[in-house]
Amino acid sequence: MAKRMDGQEVMGEAPSADAIEAHARGVIARLPAEFRAHVGDIVFAVEELADNETLANMGIDHPLDLTGLYHGRPLGEKSSLDSGAMPDRILLYRQAILAEWCETGVRLDDLVAHITIHEIGHHFGLSDDDMHALEDAVAD
Repeated sequence: MAKRMDGQEVMGEAPSADAIEAHARGVIARLPAEFRAHVGDIVFAVEELADNETLANMGIDHPLDLTGLYHGRPLGEKSSLDSGAMPDRILLYRQAILAEWCETGVRLDDLVAHITIHEIGHHFGLSDDDMHALEDAVAD
């Protein structure tokens, strides 16, 4: 049996994009205040799969190999001269997340939290160690 994002067991039902997004937004809400203060303007969405152009730009051959993506410039690289730039975006890719969930057996809520924190980490220009520490800070 599979578990929905709310923890209830269901047979054969994969979590929807809305359920994954709700969980990711819950992760964001648990960020320490100093991080939350700088993520409010990020556009956040869950899509089924990365498009072919994104995959080609990243040198990725298969859409199930990309679970999330940060589009933007890290905070430390931003300038007041950046006016007119598109807003920063974080995209999570539902089908790739579900494939990784099935392959690894990692709890889905832990996997979504990990991917969300990783993409937020790119926004802040964090190292992998810093991302892991931030992930620990928002753990349930």
